[in-house]
Amino acid sequence: MIKILKYSFFDLIRSRWSLIYFLFYLLLAFVLLFLNNDISKAIITMMNVIIILGPLIGIIFGIMYYYNSLEFTELLLAQPIKRSSIFLGQFFGLALSLSLSLVLGLGIPFVVYGLFQSGEIWNFISILWIGFILTFIFTGIAFYIALANQNRIKGFGMAILFWLFMAVIYDGIFLLLLVWFKEYPLDTFALLSSVLNPIDLSRVMILLKLDISALMGYTGAVFKNFFGSGVGMSASISILFLWAVVPILAIVRKAKRKDF
Repeated sequence: MIKILKYSFFDLIRSRWSLIYFLFYLLLAFVLLFLNNDISKAIITMMNVIIILGPLIGIIFGIMYYYNSLEFTELLLAQPIKRSSIFLGQFFGLALSLSLSLVLGLGIPFVVYGLFQSGEIWNFISILWIGFILTFIFTGIAFYIALANQNRIKGFGMAILFWLFMAVIYDGIFLLLLVWFKEYPLDTFALLSSVLNPIDLSRVMILLKLDISALMGYTGAVFKNFFGSGVGMSASISILFLWAVVPILAIVRKAKRKDF
């Protein structure tokens, strides 16, 4: 698996798409730091971009990479190599290359501006960590969708629809339910709804880290009471890691049963 991971990683790092992804975050960070005197505002803007764009790039790159390298994958399957080693090596190579582009693209401007000595360093590291884990989650989901669908158009459509549901539609349904059932106690429902969506959970964790949950009103108070505690923060981090592990296990299970 390590050899396949290294091959996939270095092959993707040299690709123009990884360079474009890196340059996008590099330019974004420089512009935000140049235009904002308040670093916390720049970090909040970065959060909004990473939470939406990170999963989208992860799921698109995951689908595209799997289908584009399918012939090479079938060649590897003809060799005495475990299926799990092939697919996990490709997955980790892709996820690590995307994560490296994100971390370097956002990290270099902070180093240039000398902001690692500021008090916002831990908030910035939190955003990088969230972007890292979201990339792994949605890249893994993309690989599983591609494995489950031989038809490229269907697989690509399902991947985009999944991202659209998690990033946009889910929040709309959640808000509608809160309005419709506002007369009932919704504390537990609000917490469970956030846990079931890694994008929402990541957003809540960062907002609490930045200490601006008061802007979220009653819901923000509920989140702060739970996620703001040590137990709640540990639980939310564990749930995000679970979101990252489940697609990996699903990839291994599907790869063993799939007929190529």
